[in-house]
Amino acid sequence: MDDLHQEVSDLRQKLRALDAEFDREMRTRGFDPAQADNVALPSHLAALYTERERIRAALEAAEEKTDD
Repeated sequence: MDDLHQEVSDLRQKLRALDAEFDREMRTRGFDPAQADNVALPSHLAALYTERERIRAALEAAEEKTDD
């Protein structure tokens, strides 16, 4: 069970870091981070966005396991 809690903690930390990087990169390129779902993103931003979504899904799955 401790391994699962560690996994959740690690995923949360990684997601925070990706969120910060994504927001920073969006602003650097003149985009509003809140509009990420509504604009065509350059490849680098699209890759960050996809990675964030992958981590969110993994975090959600891991959190569901801790609820069991």
